[in-house]
Amino acid sequence: MAIVNPSRASVGLDPVAVVGGQVATGLLDVTHDLRALDSTGWWAVALPYRGRPVCARFERRRPTSAAPRPPRPWVGPAPDQWCSSLGREEFAERVRSIRHAIGLGDVYQVNLTRRLRAPLPPDASMLALGARLAHGNPAPYAATIELPDHGVRIASASPELFLARDGSLVRSSPIKGTIAPGSSFSAKDRAENIMIVDLVRNDLGRVCEAGTIGVPALLRTEQHPGLAHLVSTVEGRLRIDTDWSSVLEATFPAGSVTGAPKIAAMEIIDALEPVGRDMYCGAIGWVDADRRTAELNVAIRTFWVDEGDLCFGTGGAITWDSTPEGEWAETELKAARLIELASGADR
Repeated sequence: MAIVNPSRASVGLDPVAVVGGQVATGLLDVTHDLRALDSTGWWAVALPYRGRPVCARFERRRPTSAAPRPPRPWVGPAPDQWCSSLGREEFAERVRSIRHAIGLGDVYQVNLTRRLRAPLPPDASMLALGARLAHGNPAPYAATIELPDHGVRIASASPELFLARDGSLVRSSPIKGTIAPGSSFSAKDRAENIMIVDLVRNDLGRVCEAGTIGVPALLRTEQHPGLAHLVSTVEGRLRIDTDWSSVLEATFPAGSVTGAPKIAAMEIIDALEPVGRDMYCGAIGWVDADRRTAELNVAIRTFWVDEGDLCFGTGGAITWDSTPEGEWAETELKAARLIELASGADR
């Protein structure tokens, strides 16, 4: 197991993770080796969509009610500093390309995304941004991780559960279908969700005991700040001695942010998206190796730092019924509230 010994953060920020209702401090070690999650201790975990995972073991934890005060107030980039990896017409062309692939029978659904980025203000604290998001956009799977010496600086307001574990029981709650409050879900929204439920059932079936996969909740409506989602839940029981590497190999990345069939959808994503997703559409959360419990989100509604810029991803599922105009509007809807919060300043 390759362990990287931590040192004092190069930008003067102490390593910290605020996740799962807990604040973790006292960084012990950091590794890219997923086998660590089957060892001992409590780990904060950041899994980029592509690239090496980061698992950080912390010595101490306390409730988020005792969260440390951010070292400085949050001051975000100006609203006009944000730029997108895809313009409106470029995005429309890619929607049309995906619909063509669906028409040929290559895929049923592909999640198309774009990255927004803006210069990160000097000495910015993701702990301060995480606190701002928690106040202005509370989310059930929120997470903030500051590990500047290891290239991990994240503030997530994710509403979506990728994977929870309690002993051998695992469950996932994919989101598919997003509308503004007061609107109605369409047949397209429901079809998207059911497709991904089937995909998640198949993924979990690769590591779970036969006959244990179930769908205890299908097409449930959840209300979130400024949005409503369709959410389903899939669960199963892991086969004996299944390790974390096997679980993640079978299920990651989440089907809700790739498409169906997953491998074909990911190939189209690689061809059409001009920049890598990095942390966006990965997973963030915690693993307690001693108790064999865990909770990992789908890293949507998530900010991260890349080469001095603050980044944010937004996207949606493209199906045969999609229109370029409608899909662009959905990406704008998903981003608007979070970008507004990140572009503000604490008072």
